[in-house]
Amino acid sequence: MQDDLIIKTTNLTKSYGPHVALNKLNLSVPKGATGLLGPNGAGKSTFLKTILGLIQTTEGEGTVLGLNIRTQGDEIRSRIGYMPEYDCLNPDMEAIHQVRYSGELLGMNPTIALARAHETLQYVGLGEQRYRNIGSYSTGMKQATKLACALIHDPELIIADEPSNGLDISARNYMIETLTHTVKTGNRSVLMASHLMDDVERVCENFILLHKGKLAAQGRIEDLKAFDREIEIHVWGGASRLEEAMIARGMGVRREGRVMRILHEQEDTTSMILQCAADVGAQIRRMHEYEASLEDLFLSIMENLGYEVKTSEDLLSSPAQARKVDAPGYMGGGSA
Repeated sequence: MQDDLIIKTTNLTKSYGPHVALNKLNLSVPKGATGLLGPNGAGKSTFLKTILGLIQTTEGEGTVLGLNIRTQGDEIRSRIGYMPEYDCLNPDMEAIHQVRYSGELLGMNPTIALARAHETLQYVGLGEQRYRNIGSYSTGMKQATKLACALIHDPELIIADEPSNGLDISARNYMIETLTHTVKTGNRSVLMASHLMDDVERVCENFILLHKGKLAAQGRIEDLKAFDREIEIHVWGGASRLEEAMIARGMGVRREGRVMRILHEQEDTTSMILQCAADVGAQIRRMHEYEASLEDLFLSIMENLGYEVKTSEDLLSSPAQARKVDAPGYMGGGSA
């Protein structure tokens, strides 16, 4: 299992004077696609700089692709493709030469770098536009060029920072499809930092959630979503009475106007809802299984992170609040 990890950290800590940017992070990131989540100021940028060996840790240890982040930063960076969020392209340079130059900076032979630049630009959908100046490109084309720069040396791990930010639907879909193809067909790993939860969910199987420099949760997205199942109902007439009746029977209810979501903990939850509706004369117009999106889960987790992260047992002790959770303990959640 250890050989399947692309990133592993032990008590990773980074302080800037009295400010602790990373606080004893213990991470195990497997091969494949992993989403790096967290609000602004959570420590994501510091974490990326630390594992790339660009800044030294204050305490703790870490490895990337089996290499020590303290002593082997140069080798780590040579085996990683980095797609930054910020604008790093020369607007007066043709895309083919921008990508070629990125390869040469990594030590590639100029002839090989040029050949690979043609291949990677074709791969990201810019084969017909590779001789245009980058300054004439759309935002989507610039993002694709940055991805080509990251892929030119066929890295084992691609770090993509907000890869679909600012893109229209077509360009966004193409970017997501390209990253997904890179993981599944190219057998490469991706660490994707993004505020667009839908995109993370489409590309990634795993996630890391940072909050105030601490690890809030980590694990498989599907496991976290399975942690919390609900039934959604749309009620017309008697909504308040129905809510009171379900709560009286010990059911966990979240309500937004006429829409209610009930925690699905028992096989007969549906029957219990219908019985409560019949008892109080409420009309249920629609009922279906509700699967929380990653964004739903992220927002729910954030609501509970203004204080120390609770254990999964604490969070599940009240069915009515069970949806406002961090990950279970076996996924990396719990007290820091």
